[in-house]
Amino acid sequence: MANFRGAVLAAICTILSLQASAQQSPVFATNQLVRKEATVRRFISPVRVMWQKGNVTNAETLLQPGTGQAEISDKKICTLTNSDTTQAGLLLDFGKELHGGIQLVTDRYKGDNKPIKVRLRFGESAAEAMSDIDTVKNATNDHAMRDLVVSLPWLGKLETGNTGFRFVRIDLVEPDRELKIKEASAIFIYRDIPYLGSFNCSDTLLNKIWQTGAYTVHLNMQDYLWDGIKRDRLVWIGDMHPETSTIAAVFGNNEVVPKSLDMVRDITPLPGYMNGIISYSMWWIIIQRDWYMHNGDLPYLQKQKTYLIKLLQNYAAQVNADNSEKLANGWRFLDWPSSNNPAAIHAGLQGMLAMTLSAGAELCTVLKEPATAKLCIDAVAHLKKNVPAAGGSKQAAAMLALSGLASPALANATISAGGVKNYSTFFGYYMLQAKAKAGDYQGGINAIRSFWGPMLKLGATTFWEDFNTDWIPNAARIDELVPAGKTDIHAKYGAFSYKGYRHSLAHGWASGPTPWLTEHVLGVKVLAPGCRMIKVEPHLGDLRFAEGTFPTPYGIVKIKHTKLANGKINTVISGPKQVKIIR
Repeated sequence: MANFRGAVLAAICTILSLQASAQQSPVFATNQLVRKEATVRRFISPVRVMWQKGNVTNAETLLQPGTGQAEISDKKICTLTNSDTTQAGLLLDFGKELHGGIQLVTDRYKGDNKPIKVRLRFGESAAEAMSDIDTVKNATNDHAMRDLVVSLPWLGKLETGNTGFRFVRIDLVEPDRELKIKEASAIFIYRDIPYLGSFNCSDTLLNKIWQTGAYTVHLNMQDYLWDGIKRDRLVWIGDMHPETSTIAAVFGNNEVVPKSLDMVRDITPLPGYMNGIISYSMWWIIIQRDWYMHNGDLPYLQKQKTYLIKLLQNYAAQVNADNSEKLANGWRFLDWPSSNNPAAIHAGLQGMLAMTLSAGAELCTVLKEPATAKLCIDAVAHLKKNVPAAGGSKQAAAMLALSGLASPALANATISAGGVKNYSTFFGYYMLQAKAKAGDYQGGINAIRSFWGPMLKLGATTFWEDFNTDWIPNAARIDELVPAGKTDIHAKYGAFSYKGYRHSLAHGWASGPTPWLTEHVLGVKVLAPGCRMIKVEPHLGDLRFAEGTFPTPYGIVKIKHTKLANGKINTVISGPKQVKIIR
């Protein structure tokens, strides 16, 4: 009987195997390699026609939901017609920043049925979509094509574009041609993942800022974790730290983080520095520590051991006889606005090196590497004997405070001088963290309102590569055509690699307020790997209440804080039994 059952089971397995092969064989050859994508595609209709010129009729029909199918019908349809002397065009607004391209579905048009040329211009601002590629306003096709001429089929459809955008301008190129467009849909490419973390408080501006930071990072979670969806579509490992902090607070464990960390490790043989930047291999170590604390994935951490130990040994050796960092053979970089301040860079790297080696010592203890842990701890002790001046830099002051080299109160005085003047969207996160370390939680809340809030008031739906409050006076909103007498904020401002329209308006490194509000206002601090223990300590400042959720490997922790009439805070918490919650 046993032999009979075994034979039947083997026969069933053989049949199932053959069925599987039969299902697969018509699609892929057995020797083909197939790469899957982690993203999905959705088709989004425009919300308004912002501008049109020349002979354009029935443009409003493009605002209706489409099917993606060309059809023969006599219903009203958007038509662009060129003469010998006039050219037709229109500008579409898709409502918010997206990553992807556009699908154009055509109908019959007069004359022959030859392909018809259109010029497409994608823009993160309305003004960018209306611009030409030039060196004055710095509109470019760097990293992604945002200005191109394509040919559309008669009674068919074309999909093109892979960039970050909200606005698309369509111009009919050839004279004496007519184009009928049945549909113009944005192709939205993104990871279809839930927002497990949440934040809601009595200030609707802070709520919108939290959500905007989360969405900015979500757009950059493509096959790998990018810095920007229009420009800097690369894995910049240092820029990733605010993003990975946001991912932990909003999405929990997501494979895009280890996949990106591993990619940069694998293309950076030691003793080289990741992305050629001295501080970026430091950020890799700090991200590894933070990611392990949130997810507790020891097998993944163990795979980093060989590389990590050698990298830490290299960094520990970068302290000279004067107890000063002597980091070389790479770009000495903190962030762009501090790039012209050598004193600030030195002070910032001194602090960063101490932060990195402290994080490395923690990881070496977990990995049972006591010798390297001691090497790191000893090097940090030497660095703390020499505390350089911050050179007036808020970036450097933040690093000195967070590393324990300088007094948080003194650093906060530097950071608070002039309000949010000389903040940056990247290092603004660490300025906020330094303010929290100094106990200035209300100052952090105010800084978020004052620095990230104006971007929203200027029409942003994602946070920018950089921002300066000096740009605000007389600036036009980015979601409107620039009125006469107003300043085109996208074209006029920006510096270094992000001048004018090259400036990315959806940059993940700008998402710092999202994890900061979760950690310090909602009050969630991870104390043990894998979130096995968390501390909940709210700092509401002038808020009446704050509530939200926090993702852990064991499930969602729900938290609500309400300020009572006597000023005390009533807190209600629920969560998985595997997570020990300390108040």
